[in-house]
Amino acid sequence: MIYGAKAYAQVGLETGINSASPHGLIVMLYDGAIEAIRKTKIYLDMGDIEMKTKSVDKALRIIKDGLTTSLDVNAGGALAQQLLALYDYICKELILANAQNSPERMDTCIGLLADLRSAWLEIGQNTANQ
Repeated sequence: MIYGAKAYAQVGLETGINSASPHGLIVMLYDGAIEAIRKTKIYLDMGDIEMKTKSVDKALRIIKDGLTTSLDVNAGGALAQQLLALYDYICKELILANAQNSPERMDTCIGLLADLRSAWLEIGQNTANQ
């Protein structure tokens, strides 16, 4: 039964990716990073070090391989540079949070990513309305 639910969720994810706008894809990356950090906190509370490490690694990969690589620093100018610096800060905080088992640092990262997600949603809505 669990396998069926996972397969169904995977199909839903693939459908969402295939039909999402560029803005929607970025929002999905933010959602994935936030969810991975939330799971990291859960695994920390459970004392499951292996899963905690896998979850924080997933969040780092989403930020580095997804969000950071999606930036066009040449076209984006100062804003892209600031986002790049913020993503770097979030990654460093996550590494420290993992090493220090600090849910507070994880919450800081979740808050920053949630704020960026909200701003990105607003940009997407404004672009769609034009």
